[in-house]
Amino acid sequence: MKHFKHYTIIGIIFVLLTGTLSHFLYKWSGNNFIVGLFTPVNESVWEHMKMLFFPMLLYALFIIFRFKGTNACVTSSLCFGILAGTFLIPVFFYAYTSILGKDIFILDICTFILSVLIAFLLSYRLALSCRAESCTFLLCCLACMLFLCFAWFTYHPPDARIFKDPANESSVSQQHSGKPHHAPQTA
Repeated sequence: MKHFKHYTIIGIIFVLLTGTLSHFLYKWSGNNFIVGLFTPVNESVWEHMKMLFFPMLLYALFIIFRFKGTNACVTSSLCFGILAGTFLIPVFFYAYTSILGKDIFILDICTFILSVLIAFLLSYRLALSCRAESCTFLLCCLACMLFLCFAWFTYHPPDARIFKDPANESSVSQQHSGKPHHAPQTA
């Protein structure tokens, strides 16, 4: 499993870089509908969870095929890491903002970095211990359900705090009837 440790470090770097780039990709794509399914379309906490989920999912698929047959625990450990890391983003965000009473940009960055590090640490440890192997099917189903939730809630968000864009103090659905928020084009 020496190679798995190296792949874990590479995965951390990959998710940090691609997750950060994904923050800007929707705007860079001219607000492309398909790009919006996989990248943040506004500044809501929910949309920022995509910054970890999709890059780590992509990397996990690569690792699962890379280690296919050599470690049966890789799939369950990566699914657990994806889920844990993704849900740590709102946990850390709401924890620090409730204590400090405000959102601080550098702490948002630290939240993302810490969530990625914990996600991969958990994945690595679970891959070595095989403690999550019996839950592989459940973890894969939960990751798939979260994938579908991201796809649906990007353009049809419920009226809940996690979906609100703090820049506009409203959810996407309140702004544009199910279409993601974007500024009007000017000539």
